[in-house]
Amino acid sequence: MTDLMIALLTAFAVWTGWRVFRVDSMVRASFALMLSFVAVGAIGVLLSAPYIGVATVFMMAVEMMVMAIFMVMFMMNPAGLNPMVMVHQHRLSIGAGIVAFIGLSAAVLLSPLPSNPVAADTDVVAQLGHELLGPSMLIFETAGVTLLATMVGAVILSSRQGRFGSADEGSRPPGLTEGGDPAGRQPEGGGGHGHHHHEGH
Repeated sequence: MTDLMIALLTAFAVWTGWRVFRVDSMVRASFALMLSFVAVGAIGVLLSAPYIGVATVFMMAVEMMVMAIFMVMFMMNPAGLNPMVMVHQHRLSIGAGIVAFIGLSAAVLLSPLPSNPVAADTDVVAQLGHELLGPSMLIFETAGVTLLATMVGAVILSSRQGRFGSADEGSRPPGLTEGGDPAGRQPEGGGGHGHHHHEGH
């Protein structure tokens, strides 16, 4: 049963990873990547590496959610959901992907696996936590509080009353007022674009 679950999660991780490059928006790509990492974390849990698996899920889920929220806030493309091309430099990307796949496959198949069994009653998770966080606990706690404040601020800024007015009224491109005129100081005397351009210089 465990082998079947690992096979299904592996296929799901590969499929969602492929979808990252096939969807047409940054937000959808963020969620597809998050699902891929969640599947990888679940594989780690099934392989008796609960600390790494759960940490992967927590870290990547938070990171992808924060990235999606910031895209909703700051992208000129409203909410990052309008169609856009997600792949650039096609030949270079394909070549880099093939080289990375061959290198990682060779590392997996050719590296000698360790043979150092641990006693069943050893609390490996607690020992690993102390080893990783012992001398750096204050740094991690400070980073956690900062990240939490960032997430709260991002959610507030991307709420229904966003930077460009209420979400119920539709979105407006940045720099335009409700009437469609450019925001900021208007040219005096109705001089038009050319007059305004001359004043700017």
